[in-house]
Amino acid sequence: MSLPEVYAQLFKYIDSHRDEYIEELREAVAVQSVSGSPERRKDTCRMVDWTAKKLQKAGCEVTIRDIGFEELPDGSELPLPPVIFATLGSDPKKSTICIYGHLDVQPASVEDGWESEPFSLTERDGKLYGRGATDDKGPVLCWIHAIEAYNAMGAEIPVNIKFILESMEESGCLGLEELLAAEKSSYLSDIDYVCVSDNYWVGTEVPNITYGLRGVCEYQIAVECAKQDLHSGLYGGAVHEALGDLVYLLNTLTDSEGNILIPNLLESVAPVTSEETDLYRSITFDLNEYRRTIGGNKLRHNEDKIQLLMHRWRYPSLSIHGIEGAYSGSGLKTVIPGKVIGKFSIRTVPNQQTNEVNEMVISYLEHKWKERGSPNNFKITVDPPGDWWTEDPFHPHYTAARRAAKHVYGVDADLTREGASIGVVSILKQILQKNIVLLPVGASDDGAHAQNEKINIRNYIEGTKLFSAYLYEVGQI
Repeated sequence: MSLPEVYAQLFKYIDSHRDEYIEELREAVAVQSVSGSPERRKDTCRMVDWTAKKLQKAGCEVTIRDIGFEELPDGSELPLPPVIFATLGSDPKKSTICIYGHLDVQPASVEDGWESEPFSLTERDGKLYGRGATDDKGPVLCWIHAIEAYNAMGAEIPVNIKFILESMEESGCLGLEELLAAEKSSYLSDIDYVCVSDNYWVGTEVPNITYGLRGVCEYQIAVECAKQDLHSGLYGGAVHEALGDLVYLLNTLTDSEGNILIPNLLESVAPVTSEETDLYRSITFDLNEYRRTIGGNKLRHNEDKIQLLMHRWRYPSLSIHGIEGAYSGSGLKTVIPGKVIGKFSIRTVPNQQTNEVNEMVISYLEHKWKERGSPNNFKITVDPPGDWWTEDPFHPHYTAARRAAKHVYGVDADLTREGASIGVVSILKQILQKNIVLLPVGASDDGAHAQNEKINIRNYIEGTKLFSAYLYEVGQI
């Protein structure tokens, strides 16, 4: 029985199990799988076991892969949570899809400003609030529920599936790249396509499919003027103050419109094609809602939709994030910081090369430091980068994903890029060299990593339908 013949039945089955799916998400959210907390490592491993049992019940062959230890700051070692490999089907006549997801979450507590207990799923106004509800436990459960729906309807899934479910994504994917590289010629040898659902819609009503991510290069500038903080009444006017030097350097990075002032940084950026511009023109994007969400007065680029989205997604941007060592409490503290560290990053895009960007940044800052003429100590530190990623949005894999979205939502999904970085996507691309589609189910206001993270019930249930349709449509390529 082909899926188009049973779409109505399949979707009806998913709708009828709405309450059951919500209860399963409630169970998942209750497990405090905070990967960045050593105290929660047992809970993180418990989440792995819980998910493995769900996959086995859905008919998958599950293997738990150990990935070694994490060295803690005190020198001790803590076992990393294992990675789930789960296989469904091995028919050589079918394409094989690799599905990636993660089971760990960011820290959360009521004291952070949550309106309800973050690890107790709470329904309000058609929304399900809880840490991990949208990032990424909800989407992982959507995949499992889609498979269960096929099984219940007696419909054959026209693709083979291989899951990669990790539990260190929120902590830098520790151990994953080495595992995947080692499995390139075995578990991952027959992959045809890759699907990741770990991002979000551009808005709240129209679905989108993502074909590009920016990379990120991170920097720290340290300026030291004294061996300790100094009283401004005793030393003000007598020393070359480090904070003044740092503010000067940070202020030379961009102009008032946010244009990057580092010479030659934009030269290697891939030119915009007319075909690409047409994609941006058709994207559903509410500028007023975006501005209201931010709480700002006016957006850049004269609030032109195409230019604004391109500068969010496909052009580099430079952001200053903070200053370590400077007094940031309330009131005034008349101290001269002995050492301050300024932190900024550059979001990179095709076809920028990380090593070239780093060289330009270092050379520029060294020139500006010399120009400043300060006698203070100055040092630039380059943190590990994240690579950009992009795909051909007109690839048959993307066409299949758009057909699936049209079946579920009744509208054409927008083809979009995204301004953030998802490190695992670059890892998967580098190792597998296969077409990857980012197929989000969450809305733009879900608040991943923030207080009151949620997933709309509509998105959770329709996301299950989306994945069930996607599996069929990819099988028709």
